[in-house]
Amino acid sequence: MTHKARIVSAVALTTLTLGLTACNDGEDAASGQDSPSASAPASSDPGSKSPSADPSDDAAAPAGGDVAAPGTKFKIGDRAVLPFKYGTEKKGTVAVTVTAIEKGAEADMAPFGEKAKGMTPYYIRMKVENVGGTDLSYASLRLRGKLEGGGPTGVILVGDLPGKCDSETAPRDFTTKGASYETCSLSATKTDPIAVASFEEGDAYSDSPVLWTS
Repeated sequence: MTHKARIVSAVALTTLTLGLTACNDGEDAASGQDSPSASAPASSDPGSKSPSADPSDDAAAPAGGDVAAPGTKFKIGDRAVLPFKYGTEKKGTVAVTVTAIEKGAEADMAPFGEKAKGMTPYYIRMKVENVGGTDLSYASLRLRGKLEGGGPTGVILVGDLPGKCDSETAPRDFTTKGASYETCSLSATKTDPIAVASFEEGDAYSDSPVLWTS
């Protein structure tokens, strides 16, 4: 995944492999929140060691609907067709349907350690479909949680909560048109509830994300 420096400190990202860190978004500079770090159990999924997703605007043309323009807003349950690039070789078009944004319990954050105290997790559940029919096996896609109105949460999580919110990679047979799988992106907040799921991959979408709201 690629994120602009205004979203999270590059140093914070390079010093963490699996854990959490508070981010100080350019739109949230007044938070003054310390940057916690912690570790959580690593996923046993062999695909988790693959390079992170980095969609680009020139991905393969969709075969199942028009690509959603940057800044498009959807409702939870809506299907959005999006360009997708994973690593340096895999590129295509996917459709993402956010099926739920579920609030977890503060106790669920225990695997992240002491610095996760006071954080409430939210589970962004989604279905991902292969629209273009290209080989996207073992790719992974992540959505970010946002506060109501699209504001930043102040927290970036790296990892998942097994049994609560499992971040799945695409299966081996995610290579044909119509193939699909379900996955979950973990977000958390210390402030207002998370009410928005945000697709921010690729330069255009980083500046103007596609959003799902209730």
